[in-house]
Amino acid sequence: MPPSLTSFADEALIALDNLSDRAANLVNPSIRLGVTGLSRSGKTVFISSLVHNLLHGGRLPLFEPLQSGRIASVRLEQQPDDAVPRFQYEDHIRALVKDRIWPDSTRAISELRLIIDYQSASGWNRMFSSGRLAIDIVDYPGEWLLDLPLLGQDFATFSDNTLSLAQTGVRAELARAWLSLNATVDPDGPADEMVARELATAFAAYLKACKSDERSLSTLPPGRFLMPGDLDGSPALTFAPLMPDPQKRPQKGTLRAMMERRYEAYKTVVVKPFFREHFARLDRQIVLVDALQAINRGPEAVQDLERALADVLACFRPGSNSLLMSLIGRRIDRVLVAATKADHLHHESHDRLEAITRRLVDRAIQTIGMTGAGIDVMALASVRATREANVKQDGHTLPVIVGTPMAGETIGPDRFDGTRKTAVFPGDLPEDPQTLFRSLDDPDRHSDLPDLNIVRFRPPQLEETGGGITLSVPHIRLDRALQFLFGDRLA
Repeated sequence: MPPSLTSFADEALIALDNLSDRAANLVNPSIRLGVTGLSRSGKTVFISSLVHNLLHGGRLPLFEPLQSGRIASVRLEQQPDDAVPRFQYEDHIRALVKDRIWPDSTRAISELRLIIDYQSASGWNRMFSSGRLAIDIVDYPGEWLLDLPLLGQDFATFSDNTLSLAQTGVRAELARAWLSLNATVDPDGPADEMVARELATAFAAYLKACKSDERSLSTLPPGRFLMPGDLDGSPALTFAPLMPDPQKRPQKGTLRAMMERRYEAYKTVVVKPFFREHFARLDRQIVLVDALQAINRGPEAVQDLERALADVLACFRPGSNSLLMSLIGRRIDRVLVAATKADHLHHESHDRLEAITRRLVDRAIQTIGMTGAGIDVMALASVRATREANVKQDGHTLPVIVGTPMAGETIGPDRFDGTRKTAVFPGDLPEDPQTLFRSLDDPDRHSDLPDLNIVRFRPPQLEETGGGITLSVPHIRLDRALQFLFGDRLA
């Protein structure tokens, strides 16, 4: 986080929190793993599958501590933060395994503590004691992360950036009602509560339209306008950008002064507490990305996802956690960017999905200076809902995926009822990711964009062993993700 986003007082409070955390770690070693992603990227599913596979000894061949037999036990334990809601793992895994429905998406912050007892890979360390690591999984909406850059923006800058973006591409149509209303008000006229409410309502409607499945746009701060919770109707959520006037400061009693005050209250009441109490205490982070949805929605969705990921990664405090630095400040020393829903493609396209995702974050990675072992990109499926097969059509063999589409999904004239399986040819991603991005940048080449057939599938029906024990949730590369995120802490 650039220094301008936090004051000296903020940093002092963060340092005190970190001192408290480090003191507790001397007795009970722990790691705080942040899990975030933009809407419908699969945060809840990722955490549920991670925990289920560790608790049930899932097939994780690339997770070295488990593969080598060094993990003695894994269990859930009460989380250390009593003021944070618990991640309801049992409810979510029941929805996945028993009901075969996808659990509800993340609406607020939650936490879960996983305890792993293990033997060290070092014979010297095993002579003294067995190892124990607490993994505190912190689940939070990616929209909240997109709010952090607001800490470095005053109201005029926020207004200018938001209004400029709203007048580009498809956003211009989605923002028409809000922009029209904005043009009728006098920012320097008397403050009026009803005008403020109308503007805030129209602005929130624009953000929701951008987020809809039909558009799948990603850059949507302020995040709480999309998930207000108990702040719904509060002054801190009753503001909207106004046409900036760089020539003068807002006069007391004007609409502009009211909006500026409420914008600052939003940062104080919503953004700063999240940054200090949760984000600044993370050790490792995974950012989940639904790149397939963006690609399927077209050039603007992909470009908007690239912009959002740049904003997200710019929020991190990258660097190594040396002993001295860790006492006063904490750095996220490993970040994983994972393209989810790899099971919606044949495995021949997995490397291509990974390459496209890497291209999406390349510029952001260079900007924050986090390279090498500190960051990785991969394609995964937290829960594998399909299997692969080959079908012959017109003398050609097509690689397909087979699964049960969710009720209401359509393929051509067929509408599925949630029980019938089908084979789907998902299409191919370009072998060279630059082909995709050249097509995005050149309107004359939009016809070169891949034609994907993305269908939402139900979670798989899990098999049982002879003893009636349900097997662990199937996945794609979850083991590789776990090895990167905390395998080194179990060495």
